[in-house]
Amino acid sequence: MTVGSAGRSRQLPSLSQLRAFAAVAEHLHFRDAAAAIGMSQPALSGAVSALEETLGVTLVERTTRKVLLSPAGERLAVRSKAVLDEVGALLEEAEAVRAPFTGVLRLGVIPTVAPYLLPTVLRLVHDRYPDLDLQVHEEQTANLLEGLAGGRLDLLLLAVPLGVPGITELPLFDEDFVLVTPLDHRLGGREGIPREALKELNLLLLDEGHCLRDQALDICREAGREDAPVTTTAAGLSTLVQLVAGGLGCTLLPRTALKVETSRSNQLLTGSFAEPAPSRRIALAMRTGAARGAEYQELAAALRADLRALPVRVLEPDA
Repeated sequence: MTVGSAGRSRQLPSLSQLRAFAAVAEHLHFRDAAAAIGMSQPALSGAVSALEETLGVTLVERTTRKVLLSPAGERLAVRSKAVLDEVGALLEEAEAVRAPFTGVLRLGVIPTVAPYLLPTVLRLVHDRYPDLDLQVHEEQTANLLEGLAGGRLDLLLLAVPLGVPGITELPLFDEDFVLVTPLDHRLGGREGIPREALKELNLLLLDEGHCLRDQALDICREAGREDAPVTTTAAGLSTLVQLVAGGLGCTLLPRTALKVETSRSNQLLTGSFAEPAPSRRIALAMRTGAARGAEYQELAAALRADLRALPVRVLEPDA
């Protein structure tokens, strides 16, 4: 191999040359060095000579009785060993990367999913993929997509469809939205609520930037409501539910969040919508053609199986 430098080409040492020289430096004997690395003695001697020619220095002083390293050889023997150690580490790392579900997996999750699905995800990874170093990043959708595109994140867990080129979605499940009201609300505890009822509700939503806010607004538009039903907003679902408990209005919660969020207050009632109920779809998302795409597909399949215990409609891979 050659490399250019200041307008001229220079031959680079080969790994076999470095390995031969490192063996000679260790054993100070051509026959023993050749045996140690499984090379014939003439081939080893030739490799050391070729390395000397490539580097332009004498590395070994040959006598009839013994082999000595020259001053340059003493110095470069240390460098040669370091290079060979690094190459060995590179090969070990490559072997580890080839093994499925090892190394680091940087998972991005939206805030309206993380508290309710992460227990299932973390338990699955701990039990089934113990050698996987899962690193979780909770961010809003726009930041997650930017992180995935830029390589900062490997996989996302969020609401879809995204409609973003270059991203493949692996659908996991659909879940219904539930209406959460104060105790004295006329729709509290009712079943079969028509969507049209949303046209008259004082609906509390999350702050801008949350995909759940956009989904709620879409549901309202589908129900025939044109004005934005927002007088108060919140940064998270927990605050939103407390605002409802305080009588400031109603809100929509995904069913997976219902148990966690409504258990914090006895001032709430929940109501279900008539079929087809408004819902959202949750999926894993990866870069199209991702090197670990097969692993992500397998992880999605394992998650679908474990998510059946939740109040969701698990989807088939081609859904």
